[in-house]
Amino acid sequence: MDKDNILEVKDLRVNIHMMEGELTAVRGVNFEIKKGETLGLVGESGCGKSLTCKAILAINDKKCEASGSIKFNSDESGEVEILSLDPKGEEIRNIRGKQISMIFQEPMVAFSPMYTIGNQINECTRLHITKDKKKSKEISMAVMKKVGIANVEKRYNQYPHEFSGGMLQRALIAMALVCNPKMLIADEPTTALDVTIQAQILELMKSLQKDFNTAILFITHDLGVVAKMCDRVAVMYLGKIIESADTETIYANPQHPYTKGLIGSVHKIGGSRDERLFSIEGTVPLAMNLPIQCGFYDRCTVAIDGLCNKAEPELVEIEPGHKIACFACDHEKCKAECERARKEIAEREERERKAAEEAAKAEAENAGKKKKLFGKGARA
Repeated sequence: MDKDNILEVKDLRVNIHMMEGELTAVRGVNFEIKKGETLGLVGESGCGKSLTCKAILAINDKKCEASGSIKFNSDESGEVEILSLDPKGEEIRNIRGKQISMIFQEPMVAFSPMYTIGNQINECTRLHITKDKKKSKEISMAVMKKVGIANVEKRYNQYPHEFSGGMLQRALIAMALVCNPKMLIADEPTTALDVTIQAQILELMKSLQKDFNTAILFITHDLGVVAKMCDRVAVMYLGKIIESADTETIYANPQHPYTKGLIGSVHKIGGSRDERLFSIEGTVPLAMNLPIQCGFYDRCTVAIDGLCNKAEPELVEIEPGHKIACFACDHEKCKAECERARKEIAEREERERKAAEEAAKAEAENAGKKKKLFGKGARA
């Protein structure tokens, strides 16, 4: 593991066992996050962003089976393989909340309505910092002030229903940052907020990141937020990362048709009022019993028949730090990936042809044996 990286995810797969079959929600995700860096994970709803992040904290449902590698650079234990830890064990509990925190998608349901906000923030401080009730309260109130909650003495003893949406989001950020974590996972933290409050929350997160040198994994499908918050971007589709690069490159020179579609669907300053926004036809398919093909094939306008519908492209680095998984890209490395895929398709079709011939031969032999057997029976 690189010493500059706080987290390295390699070939992460999350399968969900259902009555109808096995859902392959995350299909070989690879990325890394450096210390103090913000990585944006972008994609449509249902592409596996939240499951990927929950796998990092080992808090996915029991039906979810995670495999691959998630390495975390821990303060106390050095390099830790998270997937090898007991999800309820002491070691992962020492990482979860203390060294890696998460801001959940919906603050209204993230807090328990039965306990005060102060009580719930205190749970983190008393578990990871101090058992002393007075010191714990002081630490919690100091963080609440830092995230911009006014009249902390009164708010500390109030319940979640007494907070507005924006104030609840601030309280959730306070609970995530109270232990000064090395890494923060923000799962669409501004989705339920209006634009003004959203801007305040983003500014707050950026200032707190500078104060604590926290790495952030920022999950969203708002490309405007990505441009403001993130150093690098990873675009995710159907459980796989299909393009990743620094933010400036993604916006200035997107290569994957899906990335181009996402950027084309956003209003541009100075654009014509009569200009129609680009729309990506169709929806993300269900990740169950998927055929061997590019996941974006059915919605792609530049798909290559005989290639995109018969093989799945691998992520290749076309420029330093810029990776893409697409057969339709004109870059030399993508063309080399096309040749590799064509050879793989030819070999697979040859194997399938031979298997079909052998099956037909075996079936003919069985039919001949049955004919002889029944013929002998009739003469007898």
